[in-house]
Order: sequence, then structure tokens, then C-alpha cells
Amino acid sequence: MDMQVWRARLMTGQWFSHLPAPLQNSLLDAGKLRRLPAGQRLFQRGDPPCGLYAVLEGAIRIGTVSEQGKEALLSLVEAPHWFGEICLFDGQPRTHDAFAMGPCTLLHIPQAALLALLDEHPVYWRQLALLMSQKLRLTFINLEQLSLMPAPARLAHRLLLIAEGYGELDPPRRVLQLPQEQLASMLSLSRQTTNQILKDLQGQGILNLKYGEIVILDVGRLRGLASI
Repeated sequence: MDMQVWRARLMTGQWFSHLPAPLQNSLLDAGKLRRLPAGQRLFQRGDPPCGLYAVLEGAIRIGTVSEQGKEALLSLVEAPHWFGEICLFDGQPRTHDAFAMGPCTLLHIPQAALLALLDEHPVYWRQLALLMSQKLRLTFINLEQLSLMPAPARLAHRLLLIAEGYGELDPPRRVLQLPQEQLASMLSLSRQTTNQILKDLQGQGILNLKYGEIVILDVGRLRGLASI
């Protein structure tokens, strides 16, 4: 299948849309389409590097499960987000598990093809470094918030990040396909605490809660709460 048909979808993302056109074309030409049914594992912690991925449809859960069976959910990766670049730099095994939340379509750039492209055009390493540095910046912000910000502010900030596709989407979405238990796991909060904060925000007219969905009604007030 000609991967160029997915160009419009990927161009809605900040990272891909700002790449040099030759690099965009090279990634699409080297890409392979992967379709995962709901719940299928893409890779798990400890797996060898397998390349770079972009979500075209659906969402991928990134996290890990302890020996006791407790899950730590780090993020939900949705279209048109790219992920998997860390192993490209260090060649080390995967650090987390990745599962399809529902039916999911991915663009996969195999590790060998991507390394060959970067060997031929070393200047493109900077573009991959920008992709990784954006996520590193968000990680430091989240660690700071975990230590310093009250739970309602952390929740508001995470909802805004998800709505903005972690910096990939402009304008942001208003409807988030996000079950409350998964949001709680991402914030290291109990399901009860998360539910109470969400209900309080719904009572204030900032959010509307539906089954498996969170609808942002007032972005300005949510952003104000996130800055507390």
C-alpha cells in the first residue's frame, strides 16, 4: 500500500509537518502499515529495538505492569503522534509495554531502514532529537507537578496535554476518549479521587462526563486551574 495516502493525517501533527519534505517522503517510503486488534501487544519491556511508529488510527497505551499485577500507565498515544525513538539513539531494549487500546493502525519505520536513512543523511538526526527532547521536557514537567501541584491542577494539566496531543495537535480536541480509571493511573491517583475531581469540574461547567469520554467545555477555566 502506498504510504503517501496517510500524509494528510500525519501533516496534522506538529513534528511531521515541520520536517523537511525529503525526510517526510523517505519516512513514508520506508514505512510499513501495521494493524492491531484491541488489546494486542505491540512490544513489551525488554524487547529489542524495532523502529519508529506513528499512530494513524486508534490509540496505543504506554506503561508497565509490576510483578504484583499493578499497572503504571504513562500515556495514551493517539494519531498523529510518533513514538519509539529512544531505542533509536541508544540501541537498548524497550523500556515499557505498548498495547492497542482498541483497533489501531500504525505506520512502522523499521529500525534498520531508519538507521540506513540516518547514515546517508546525518543531518536528519537533529529532527529525531527534537522529537525525543519534546517528550523529555514533558517528563520533567510532570515530575515537577507530581511533587508540587495539588491533584486538581495536575488533572487539569494532563487533560490539556492529552487534548493537545502532547504538543502535536493545533487546535486541540475538545472530546477525549479517556476512561477515568486510565486517567487515574496516569496521575498516580486513586479512582475515587479522580472521579471526585472530575465531578467537581463538571459541576462548575468546565467538563462534561460521558461513558469513556471527557468533554472539555471551558478551555480557559481548565487552563487557569492547571496553572495553580
